[in-house]
Amino acid sequence: MARGGYRPGSGPRKGTKYRPRGTAATKGKKPYGIPEDVKKEAKADNLDPLTYMLKIMNSPDVKDDARKDRMAIAAAPFCHPRKGEGAGKKDEKDGKAKEAGSGKFKPSKAPLALVK
Repeated sequence: MARGGYRPGSGPRKGTKYRPRGTAATKGKKPYGIPEDVKKEAKADNLDPLTYMLKIMNSPDVKDDARKDRMAIAAAPFCHPRKGEGAGKKDEKDGKAKEAGSGKFKPSKAPLALVK
């Protein structure tokens, strides 16, 4: 049975251009992160961008609800971890094993070896 080599009809079609992965999926969507205008305004107030976003979001003086919503969306990934991030089951299991082995069930000292 032949393996590898040329196979008729395989590969990209003639005349098509290479399109990097993910461009079709992310087309029209805004990337996550801190917007550039927020970075500039935070720099002018001598604050880091996250503190600035939280200040705008919690300020009663700001009347534009759309701006508050935008600040909340941009600040959320930095304040709240996703469900999959953080300690998992394996980490919890290791922590419980260390805790159980540190009390009265900890390993005893090795016997002294007297060599002459």
